[in-house]
Amino acid sequence: MLSTERKEALLRQKGIVLWFLGLSGSGKSTLAKGLEKKLYDKGYYSMLLDGDNLRTGLNKNLDFCSDDRQENLRRTSEVAKLFAYNGAITICSFISPTEKSRAMVKEIVGDKYFQVYVNSPLEVCEDRDVKGLYKKARKGEIENFTGIGAPFETPLHSDFEVRTDLNSIEDSINLVYESILQHIKQ
Repeated sequence: MLSTERKEALLRQKGIVLWFLGLSGSGKSTLAKGLEKKLYDKGYYSMLLDGDNLRTGLNKNLDFCSDDRQENLRRTSEVAKLFAYNGAITICSFISPTEKSRAMVKEIVGDKYFQVYVNSPLEVCEDRDVKGLYKKARKGEIENFTGIGAPFETPLHSDFEVRTDLNSIEDSINLVYESILQHIKQ
């Protein structure tokens, strides 16, 4: 088996798991997609993992109960770890609402874990609610929706925090990119 170092040398980059977390509507997916494009434009190889591409395949048998949400994060962490230890810059976008779930992810991924807290106040997230999820949760149509019927614990320790209510999407992408450069350059 080839070593991580040899694979990273081939790709001329270091593998890492960038774990974007925050409330629904905070801008996680938008930033993740924007960062993926910026990395590509700069000549980096990356992989984007989020609920949309994992819940249609690997995690399609999971629903949104607490245990299944935890299993979704566990499986995703294992996949992200495989990519990162093979030299890929792996961008993950998940609400990850509790310190317990984040600790599990960090333990699985190991020293290639880099946590990005996409911070935006609940009111701003509700205003951005393009899918109408917050409205449904407020009407009781969605139970245990994070931030309404289920808690979101503000991260105690993140490697980087970006305020999407105070910065444009473009500025936010650039801030995250600058924060990870030292971790991905070969």
